[in-house]
Amino acid sequence: MNPFFQTAELMRQLTRDEGLRLKPYMDTVGKLTIGVGRNLSDVGISGEEAQFLLEADVRKAVADVEKHLPWALALDQARLGALINCCFNLGIGGLLKFRHALEALQAGNYGAAAEQFLDSEWASQVGPRAARIAEQIRNGQWV
Repeated sequence: MNPFFQTAELMRQLTRDEGLRLKPYMDTVGKLTIGVGRNLSDVGISGEEAQFLLEADVRKAVADVEKHLPWALALDQARLGALINCCFNLGIGGLLKFRHALEALQAGNYGAAAEQFLDSEWASQVGPRAARIAEQIRNGQWV
């Protein structure tokens, strides 16, 4: 590309003409779209973009756990990771509904915490993921 091309000006124009939408929507021809005219139906996202989004989402889940469950920072890495995995999946609001599991986890009763996670509607919805997370909580080993 010409090094003198005014990319910033083009981006300003495209944002004006396409609009900026932070949630997916159907465009005028029925294509699922997001951002500034990104056609998700036909173009999707690249692996690099997916990784960028994942990293941002993990940072948010970590920050939410740190803010709402500060005691969790004393857990070993695998158990903390299991908790962040749940937060990533459920959102902090959903995770905080697992009151008994969180109380057991905080008390170091890992078997009871694992059982509380497994004895939930969430576990039936996510299947093997719940079993893996429960095992990680129970044993303190990455699964």
